[in-house]
Order: sequence, then C-alpha cells, then structure tokens
Amino acid sequence: MTDPIPREACLARLAELPRGARRLIAVAGAPGSGKSRLACFLAEGLNAGSPGRAEVVPMDGFHYDDAVLEARGLRPRKGAPATFDVAGFDHLLARLRANAEPEIAIPVFDRDLEISRAGARIVGQETEILVVEGNYLLLDLAPWDRLARHFDATVFLEVEAAELERRLLRRWEVRHGIPPEEAARRIRGNDLPNGETVRRHSRAADWVVGPAP
Repeated sequence: MTDPIPREACLARLAELPRGARRLIAVAGAPGSGKSRLACFLAEGLNAGSPGRAEVVPMDGFHYDDAVLEARGLRPRKGAPATFDVAGFDHLLARLRANAEPEIAIPVFDRDLEISRAGARIVGQETEILVVEGNYLLLDLAPWDRLARHFDATVFLEVEAAELERRLLRRWEVRHGIPPEEAARRIRGNDLPNGETVRRHSRAADWVVGPAP
C-alpha cells in the first residue's frame, strides 16, 4: 500500500477527472473502516461543485437473503465473501459502465431490516461518476477478481486493527443493541476474519485514504 492521503485530497483528484464519460470509482476496505462515510463524502463533494455529477453504488445490496444463507449453512458468516451474489453485482456494474439505458435501478441493503431492497435507488444516465463501495471490490480471488475491469480508479480505506474493532463493537452494541458478549463473538468469528481477507488479498489501490478524524 502507498502512504495514505487525506480524504479531501482524494476528492480533489476525483474532481479533476475530465467531464462527460461515465466512470466507476471503487472504494474498498475492511468491515468497520468507514467505506460508506467516505463514499458519501466523495459523492457529496463532487455534487457540491456540480449537482448530480456523482452517485454512490453500494455492494451490500447483493447480500444473499438470510433464507439462502441458512440453507447453505452460511448464516453465521453473513458478510463474508461467499455470502454475496457476485455474478449479479458484476452484471450490474457492466450495465452501469455501459450507460446505455436512461436509468438503472439498484438494490440497497437495509441494515435495520437486515435485508436487501430491490430497486431502492435509481441511477440516471446523466450521472458521470459512480462511487462503488464495498469490502471486497479489490480482492484478487475468484470470482471477485472479475470486478477489476469495471473500475477507472480505486481507493482503499486504511484503518488500524484496534480502531476497526472499536468501531465494530460500537456498531453491534449501539446500532443493533447486541449484548457485549455476543457482539465480541460476532466480531472475532466473522468481522475480523473478513477484514483479514480484505487486508491479505486486495490488489494495491490507486489511492490509499486514512481514517476520518
């Protein structure tokens, strides 16, 4: 990994991209690293200078439903690479990159309901920059490695392990009301192993961004 840059510097580089063509920017990182916040910061910053220029496309809309995970024995590992419809996500990115349709509906994962909502957001043909965010966008492991061809630039959000664990504990305990013991079990049994997969098997990004203050 290269030395981290501030998120403001990343935004400035994206703002300098030539106008007109559809571009997909990957924002990847471990669970709890703040990918959604960074993606929103970048899209909002681009839109501040040129309204409607950017939109966030989350990978999490392609979670398999809990019923599918239960049938496959993967429910305790929800969020791991094997629990996503990678082929479906790949097809969506191809459609978004081709930009041959007036509008494309995308799924969004509802964290309160723990379910993906189909057609929850619309991406219009006029949107130039799509900030795609997700843990595994830069994985060099099949079938995730097929996604690389879609991205014009890549960003990796680097956060130290201790900070990741602190954020994950806050997520499970505060947002979801999970008891501390169960939260710790989920983190050590799933979130941290998933983060290690991201750390060990992600391709080098064009830009590495440090955590938000």
